[in-house]
Amino acid sequence: MPAARKSAEERKAILKAIQAKQRAADRRRAWLIYGTGAVLVVSIIGAVTFVLVGEVQQREQVKVAAARPVEGEQDYPDQSRNHTREPVSYPRTPATGGDHAPVWTNCGTYTVPVEQTRAVHSLEHGAVWLSYRPDLSKEQIAELTSLAGNQDYLLLSPVSGQSSPVTVTAWGKQLSLENSSDERLAAFIQKYRQGPQTPEPGAVCSGGAAG
Repeated sequence: MPAARKSAEERKAILKAIQAKQRAADRRRAWLIYGTGAVLVVSIIGAVTFVLVGEVQQREQVKVAAARPVEGEQDYPDQSRNHTREPVSYPRTPATGGDHAPVWTNCGTYTVPVEQTRAVHSLEHGAVWLSYRPDLSKEQIAELTSLAGNQDYLLLSPVSGQSSPVTVTAWGKQLSLENSSDERLAAFIQKYRQGPQTPEPGAVCSGGAAG
C-alpha cells in the first residue's frame, strides 16, 4: 500500500508539473501574440498621428499666413454696388467691384473670358476671381486650374488686357503676380473667399450665367 500511494503521489506531481509547463507555455504564447499586436497597433497609431499632425500643422500655417496682410495686395474700399444692364467702365482690369450686372457669373473654371460685369456680381457674393493673361503658358494655366480644382466661390478665367500674367481678385482686394506658382495665391484665396470684405456673404455663386 505505501508503495502504491507513493506511485499515485508521483503521478499527481508529474501531472501538476506538466500542467504548470503547459500554463507557462500558454502565457508565453499569449504575451507573444498580444505583445506583437500591441507593437503593431502602436506603430499604426504613431503613423496615423504623424500624418494627421502634419496635416493640421499645414492647415494652421495656411490660416496664420491668411490672417496676415498678403504681401503686395491692393485695397480698394468704398465701391458702388448698383445693378445695371448698361456697360460699365471700370478703373482697373480685372475689376475689383463697382456697379455690375443683375445676374452673376457661375463660379467655376472657364477657358475663355467671362463677362466682367457679371463676374463683379460674383465678387459681391464672396467669390475670388483668379485670372490670367491669355498668353500665359499652358503649364502655368494647368497649375492654376489644379489650384482652383473644385473649390466653391472661386472663378478662374483668362482676362484680356490685364497687366500682370496672373491676378487674383476679391471684392475691394487685388494681388498681381508674375507666375502661377507664387505661394501668396493660396493665402489670398484662403483669406478673401467668403472673407470679411464680402458685401453679401453666403449669397450663391451658382444658378446665374455661364460666363
